[in-house]
Amino acid sequence: QVQLVESGGGLVQPGGSLRLSCAASGIIFKIFSMGWYRQAPGKQRELVATITSGGSTNYVDSVKGRVTISRDNAKNTVYLQMNSLRPEDTAVYYCNADYTGIFPNRVYWGQGTQVTVSS
Repeated sequence: QVQLVESGGGLVQPGGSLRLSCAASGIIFKIFSMGWYRQAPGKQRELVATITSGGSTNYVDSVKGRVTISRDNAKNTVYLQMNSLRPEDTAVYYCNADYTGIFPNRVYWGQGTQVTVSS
């Protein structure tokens, strides 16, 4: 069974930091691209950051310079370090695993972890 389990969310003040973790099991982790998405109330889910199996990263413009995605293949874990957090970062953050090397693509989602940025 494939499982993506997020952790590290919580309540933080504006300007604060959080590190989210996503532990994966049931997949060949090292060949998957990993990503973090978020969904705020009343809004559609949006990409935050991705990291390929080769380590290339991409970020949504709104978080560039404040957020870093990384992965530890030995631990089957992807991280999202978030600094200088803003209230508009408040959302449920979801971990994503994506393998496009063969059809059909394999795509998996975690259950999400709540991040609330508020004073």
